[in-house]
Amino acid sequence: MTILVTGKKGQLARSLASANRKDLVCVGRPDLDFTMPGTLAAVLDAAKPDAVINAAAYTFVDKAESDAVAAFAINRDGPAELARLCAARGIVLIHVSTDCVFDGEKAGPYEPDDSPAPLSVYGQSKWEGELAVAEACPRHLIVRVSWVFSEHAGSFVRTMLTLAKTRDEVTVVDDQVGYPTYCPDLATGLLKMADAALEPGFAGWGTYHLAGLDEMDRASMAEAVYAASRHAGGPSAQVIGVATAEFPTPAKRPLNARLASTKALRTFGLRLPDWNAGLQKSVQVLVAGLEDMSAAKPGG
Repeated sequence: MTILVTGKKGQLARSLASANRKDLVCVGRPDLDFTMPGTLAAVLDAAKPDAVINAAAYTFVDKAESDAVAAFAINRDGPAELARLCAARGIVLIHVSTDCVFDGEKAGPYEPDDSPAPLSVYGQSKWEGELAVAEACPRHLIVRVSWVFSEHAGSFVRTMLTLAKTRDEVTVVDDQVGYPTYCPDLATGLLKMADAALEPGFAGWGTYHLAGLDEMDRASMAEAVYAASRHAGGPSAQVIGVATAEFPTPAKRPLNARLASTKALRTFGLRLPDWNAGLQKSVQVLVAGLEDMSAAKPGG
């Protein structure tokens, strides 16, 4: 069996690659580029995968408001073509989506069959990507994820640590609530889903949520980052909590980003571990990296 992973440089693809499974093949630009649909067929025909985990995405939430063409090309049009090609070749497609397809107005955690109502260009592009994948490829799993962080690439944790290098106080919204998710744990879960989907007779196609279990607001998560950083000898700052209305950004984000993973538990037996252990590891790695950068000599 071969599982092809798209989005080679992103934190999810890098977390998947760190699983060190011999059946994984990771690809990204320029070999596979969703803005150049002709690259997709060539990659699939060369790798001949049994399943594809589409971890490639346009993830610049605020920038998407003024860059909608690129957002829809990468989050909708590329996945649509990938789904069509996978269906024609009998390839299972696992497509990763986001909590931003919802408006955040629900009182409780979102279930996979709740009606999307995106607030942003990014969210709309991801929702239309879901629709395109579901229409083109019957053997699909759409997996929505939320508040993903790791020691790989950019994430909320890296941003908070970087800000603390130059600031004593950091302003963070305290009314956006979600389930933080450690990316390597998410990667393990996605691989278990792929393995199950490749078993003969699997019939659990459709949309799932896969996220952490413990509820947290953004400001509290920032405080947890700084507590871990202080323990690791890294930078920290005082967190000033504010309402989202007082901290406007180009893109609106759902105040409630909680994704219920009960369907994934029922179908795949999946329950992600406590994300705090992943936070400690991420912070330790990132703090060490910050120290390395500080120690580096100019031109070195």
